[in-house]
Amino acid sequence: RDFCLSRGLGDVYKRQSPNYMKKTGVLLIQLGTPDSPKTSDVRRYLSEFLNDPRVIDLPWLGRKLLVNGIIVPFRAPKSAKIYKELWEFGNGVSPLITHTENVRVKLQDRLEKQHVNVHVAMRYQNPSMYDVIESMRKENYDHIIVLPLFPQYASASTGSALELAMTLIKKWWVVPEVSLINQFYDSEGYIDSIVERAKEFDLSTYDHILFSYHGLPERQVDKVYEDDDVCEDQPCETEINDRNKFCYKATCYATTRLIVEKLGLKEGDYTVCFQSRLDKKWLTPFSDKVVEEQGEKGAKRLLAFSPAFVADCLETVIEIGEEYQEIFESFGGEKIQLVPSSNDHDRFIDCLEELVLKRLN
Repeated sequence: RDFCLSRGLGDVYKRQSPNYMKKTGVLLIQLGTPDSPKTSDVRRYLSEFLNDPRVIDLPWLGRKLLVNGIIVPFRAPKSAKIYKELWEFGNGVSPLITHTENVRVKLQDRLEKQHVNVHVAMRYQNPSMYDVIESMRKENYDHIIVLPLFPQYASASTGSALELAMTLIKKWWVVPEVSLINQFYDSEGYIDSIVERAKEFDLSTYDHILFSYHGLPERQVDKVYEDDDVCEDQPCETEINDRNKFCYKATCYATTRLIVEKLGLKEGDYTVCFQSRLDKKWLTPFSDKVVEEQGEKGAKRLLAFSPAFVADCLETVIEIGEEYQEIFESFGGEKIQLVPSSNDHDRFIDCLEELVLKRLN
């Protein structure tokens, strides 16, 4: 002790003391949301989001021309109107922010005795990863656990969040132990949180069930594979294996199988589909087309899960809850019911707690 203190190494002594407990910081990362539904804020959010080379994986010049010259100028005013509806639904704030903060508070309460501090950042906009990770640097953590809140790995979501976290942390003079979590689609707590949400509804009263995941360009899932292999050549709809374990399409289907098994659904009762597409070369079947087809077949009531989103947001509340409702009605349907996301369900907090504790041990 005297040796350490005499040389200004009190912290070294403290770390070697049998009573010293490592201090850990957990960083939960969500995709992000505009600061407000104002067109200027939506434009800034879309610009940061869509200029990410992992999101739109085109050469730099082509991406800049497409995003800054076409997509953002035309899309921002229209998106601002939709975000305004979302803010009204969330009582003046983005539901994504509210649910994620609730998750942070609940997880912090669970981990308090483990000397763990839980932080939240958005990959795009605020609270920004730049600011939050800088505040974590000042905490002088022994261990940092980075946990993007995306159950199924995709380069455009999880990959982007982890890349930025590593880029920022590697610049620190002292780099602590860092653990990265890249997916948790098969966590029982996560699956149970969705199943428990489903119990709020009588499944027998619905004509068909949709498991609607956020879409991705086919070329992005193809990049998971080596050589000349592509997703289409893999059994992604029926199994997880060593080659497709990080394929977004494969893990979406695997997520559905886990939920379906617990709900006791039979093949034919449900469809796996993908929403929010930009063009025809995205993962199929497209969710909106499935809604149309079900209406044409005479279905009157649909139940829709959106398991890729752990917090309700624009894609669930507005796209499924309102836009798909309009589509369904125009094709003869009556009601498409959205099953709420995991949000801050206790079983989802169990999932996150387990993921963190595994890394602590």
